Amino acid sequence: MRLALFVTCLVDLMRPSIGFASLRLLESAGCEVVVPPGQTCCGQPAWSAGNRRIARDLARQAIAELEDYDYVVIPSGSCTDQVRQVYPELLADEPPWALRAQVLAARCYELSQFLTEVLGVDDLPGAFSGSVTYHDSCKGLRGLGIKQQPRDLLAKVPGLSLVEMPECEECCGFGGAFALRFGDVSTAIVDRKCESIAAAGADAVVGGDLGCLLNIEGRLRRRGDLATRVLHLAEVLAGPEGQ
Repeated sequence: MRLALFVTCLVDLMRPSIGFASLRLLESAGCEVVVPPGQTCCGQPAWSAGNRRIARDLARQAIAELEDYDYVVIPSGSCTDQVRQVYPELLADEPPWALRAQVLAARCYELSQFLTEVLGVDDLPGAFSGSVTYHDSCKGLRGLGIKQQPRDLLAKVPGLSLVEMPECEECCGFGGAFALRFGDVSTAIVDRKCESIAAAGADAVVGGDLGCLLNIEGRLRRRGDLATRVLHLAEVLAGPEGQ
């Protein structure tokens, strides 16, 4: 099985360790993993801002770069939602590209979906000593139906115990440009999320979208919480590099 790992802009720029963890996870499951060198943004920021021209250009580029693999795996629910749900709509009036978008969408999976629904993994390379609580990101949960998949995977990690936070499905307040345009509202929302995390009392908060995690971690630290770790699911499942 030959698959493309689409690492996402935020992972590439802000926390490459998530990309490497995803790579280790997929290779440990027996996959041949390629990181296509020409990949770039999925186009979600342009789409969300209403710039259809740039979003379409980026969609075509991504399709051309990714369509020759058996599967495309993305460690982000929001970027996966863009490829699976938005690309076919965005290119619907261009029949050749619309068909290519539909074919790619059917082969594209968020990381936890792929590990559970396609590979059905039982053995994971990671281990974690302590408790975690899981944050459900909006696009992953509501766009892709990702809820139980990450929890099933966390249950397989030796030493890890999962503690559900109150209102785990509530938005973290990031929403891409929303956090910049409506800073006060975003802060009020992420404060509620931080309070839920504190109520869980876990050693770490885990999620599947780096945008959410950066927003949560930034607010936790500004509120004085220097102890709670903020980790991407891939980092927990794969464990530290070289272990």
